[in-house]
Amino acid sequence: MKMSVLASGSTGNSTYIETEKGSLLIDVGLSCKRIEEALNTLDTSLNNIDAILITHEHSDHIKGLKVISKRYGIPIYANELTWQRIEAKDIEVHNDKRFHFNPLEEKELLGMNVQSFNVSHDAIDPQFYTFMKDNKKISVITDTGYISDQMKGIIKDSDVFIFESNHDVDMLRMGRYPWVTKQRILSDVGHVSNEDAAHAMRDVITDRTKRIYLSHLSLDNNIKELAKMSVEQVLNQYDIDTDNHITISDTDKAVPTKIYQI
Repeated sequence: MKMSVLASGSTGNSTYIETEKGSLLIDVGLSCKRIEEALNTLDTSLNNIDAILITHEHSDHIKGLKVISKRYGIPIYANELTWQRIEAKDIEVHNDKRFHFNPLEEKELLGMNVQSFNVSHDAIDPQFYTFMKDNKKISVITDTGYISDQMKGIIKDSDVFIFESNHDVDMLRMGRYPWVTKQRILSDVGHVSNEDAAHAMRDVITDRTKRIYLSHLSLDNNIKELAKMSVEQVLNQYDIDTDNHITISDTDKAVPTKIYQI
């Protein structure tokens, strides 16, 4: 498998995964034009995308869906309740390109075993995914207020994690957001902080884990360097070697990560 985080953050999210049988996207939270530009940096295009998996209906995850679906006719997968919310946003997907992928379901896509699992977020039925092929595993988990034992059990023992590290708690508390927004972010249906993410990572990292992408960083309440430092400090306390064993990688709201082959 090959992968790249095309964009990650409150302004838009999309991740690319490729096998020898084709390629797919997890979410299309950027405009169609911006996703095409991001894919072009990887020497591919939306013409080569075989499926799109939607995690939930928030705009930073489906912004490009309407245009992409109309223009390219790519098969779209989402769970039943998420489809209802997508349709309520006047996003039409032709019936023969509209597929259900419900929570805790497994499907074979492009030679991968793909499993969905629920997270805790203020969407109707948010879910993320793990991808397994040839004894290699990628887990994507962002947009969750906490990481339950069930989530940990599903994502544990991954070669690569795309893991939410949304905010620094002190920056959030002292920042410009209204108190009601701060409460939402800090709640069980909000987003995971740097430190909480790191403590959850400790429970799912194994000897096979090689890379963790810190994802969905807040523009106002986090900094790449701070997120990385905070996560590494916690992991190092648990004797997890972030210098030689595991690479902690940044993601960006606009610049795709380099293709990583697992």
